[in-house]
Amino acid sequence: MRPTVLDPLFAPVSTLPGIGPKIAKLVSGLVGGLPDRDATVADLLFHIPHSLIDRRHRPGIAYSENGDIVTLDVTIGRHMPPPRNSKAPYKITAFDDTGQIDFVFFHPRGDWLAKTFPEGERRIVSGKVEWFHERPQMVHPDYSLKPEEAAQMPAIEPVYPLTAGLASKTLQKAMKAALEKLPDVPEWLNEAHLHREGWPDFKEALQTLHAPGEKSDIEPQSLFYQRLAYDELLASQLALALVRAHMRTLGGIARTPSGALQNAVIGALPFQLTASQAKAIEDINADLAEPVRMLRLLQGDVGAGKTVVALAALAQVIETGAQGALMAPTEILARQHFASMAPLCEKAGIRLALMTGKDSQKERRIRQEQLDAGEIDLVVGTHALFQGSVTFKDLGMVVVDEQHRFGVHQRLALSGKGQGVDVLVMTATPIPRTLVLTCFGDMDVSRLTEKPAGRKPIKTVSVSLDRLDEIMSRVGAAISEGQKVYWVCPLVEESEKIDLAAVEDRHRVLEHELHQRISLVHGRMTADEKDAAMADFKSGATRVLVATTVIEVGVDVPDATIIVIEHAERFGLAQLHQLRGRVGRGDKPSSCVLLYKGPLGETAGARLNIMRETNDGFLIAEEDLKLRGGGEILGTRQSGTPGFRIARAEDHADLMEIARDDARLILETDPDLKSERGEALRCLLYLFGRDTAIRLLRAG
Repeated sequence: MRPTVLDPLFAPVSTLPGIGPKIAKLVSGLVGGLPDRDATVADLLFHIPHSLIDRRHRPGIAYSENGDIVTLDVTIGRHMPPPRNSKAPYKITAFDDTGQIDFVFFHPRGDWLAKTFPEGERRIVSGKVEWFHERPQMVHPDYSLKPEEAAQMPAIEPVYPLTAGLASKTLQKAMKAALEKLPDVPEWLNEAHLHREGWPDFKEALQTLHAPGEKSDIEPQSLFYQRLAYDELLASQLALALVRAHMRTLGGIARTPSGALQNAVIGALPFQLTASQAKAIEDINADLAEPVRMLRLLQGDVGAGKTVVALAALAQVIETGAQGALMAPTEILARQHFASMAPLCEKAGIRLALMTGKDSQKERRIRQEQLDAGEIDLVVGTHALFQGSVTFKDLGMVVVDEQHRFGVHQRLALSGKGQGVDVLVMTATPIPRTLVLTCFGDMDVSRLTEKPAGRKPIKTVSVSLDRLDEIMSRVGAAISEGQKVYWVCPLVEESEKIDLAAVEDRHRVLEHELHQRISLVHGRMTADEKDAAMADFKSGATRVLVATTVIEVGVDVPDATIIVIEHAERFGLAQLHQLRGRVGRGDKPSSCVLLYKGPLGETAGARLNIMRETNDGFLIAEEDLKLRGGGEILGTRQSGTPGFRIARAEDHADLMEIARDDARLILETDPDLKSERGEALRCLLYLFGRDTAIRLLRAG
């Protein structure tokens, strides 16, 4: 049950003045209500201003700088309406002791202007000044008040992110009403911690962010902002810790086989394990030997050998008589995992099967019967298959590959497919430490930091698009020496048609220039068409593959040695790094060409520099976080950290660590949240939409 003190905050925004059903829809879209319900008052209050307008700046007309927002004390001069049927604006002159200014209006109502700007009277007018032909003007001033009404104008006005069709004044009015509904909530933070940081209470922090006294009040490092960011991070970490505790109570199975099957897999490898691979396998074996369920994240750069670690872990579980499953996000990847594991499984004696959406009903039925009879040890397929009706005789371990959207709920759902199922999540996106805590705070983490032996570093250069012809002739020369080349075109989500045209156009030009057939892969093709194009490239029937970013994850062609990324300035760092990882997978030196269209902005320039300087994915991920915020790294488009409205990974990383430790300590001392602070923390979880975690508490 939600604590009643929070009821005013869970009222729909449509209960606020000025917000009818139509505006409520706009507000919900802006502040992140759920698709099936309007946003609440709390959702609105967590929509934080991004900047301020300071109306205290009163320089006088002559001293107003171009582009500044100023407040002027003026006497209204003449009205100059435009001639009939003319498109010219309506102008009003005004003056003070320092000079003269024009107020400019387009399509105004004359009677309204006469009332608001009466000739010969004094008015306090505020708005943005622009100098035009050496004369100052103000287009559509924000305020025009009688001197005795001047106090009605806010001295400092917060500026919020808006959406089309929603006026700033409407949002401000609703926000003011929402603030009046703010109840006094019990303090959920530790008294000593609160005191040490000098933070205000929750209510004061929220009130100050919406009615700041100074610009510094709304900066991410202000005490008010930090307090709320910490609240949000604590809610998230506490929810993850509750999920983790719940997973643990479901109990696991201690798996301590002889290790013979695992050794057989490792012995079948044509190379030696790297030190970090060996360490990851050791950590996983230790997890499996415990009677609690494993939840581990395996992070490794492209080509660091995660699949080998996963197979070694699966072998350990299969030796105890249980079954394993590996889930990949796409069919291409599932097939690739299957192909790379098949020879190792054959040598070690593991019965491996592939299940994809292309299987006929008959094939699927046979597979299902084999799984139920325990005749298959390890099945590889896409996520969709496992979320459906597939059953197992005795599922012991699941490996989830490359799925950021595979969240806490799916991890819980998986556990229903077997008794004490152990879970290993793999990702090739190097996720900065702070984001690992955010999204995988309920997991232990292993990192693969070296590349397998024999891999050569990739040489990266950036080249202006003006030199396109030169790059094409170099590609031609490389192909004639037997090399293979990827050519990547960017994707602008807003306009698929333009992209398709760009990719097809590039494909045509390259075929014409290089006088040979070239493979093409883009998002509008069917899976069969994509597979056929990939197969041609892999087999060497074609030597160049032109693609949109579909090839980003997991496509494995060891003899491809060059990748050209067109319009590299449009890609994020993590994505450039992922794409670069498509080459350098064999033992030949490889190169990555970043083609950019100048002039480069500061961020884009910084990105390309980092790419040239380092091949280290973890370093790149940390830099990426600084350059563009955490949301995009994990594929959630909003700015800020995934699932967060206030906290920002790049500004509040240190708070994340403290919140995690705090959450763990809370659950050690008060696992059912029954103490006074525990009851207050329940309020916190509800406020930040983490109440599903409360249902996991043993007490309900």
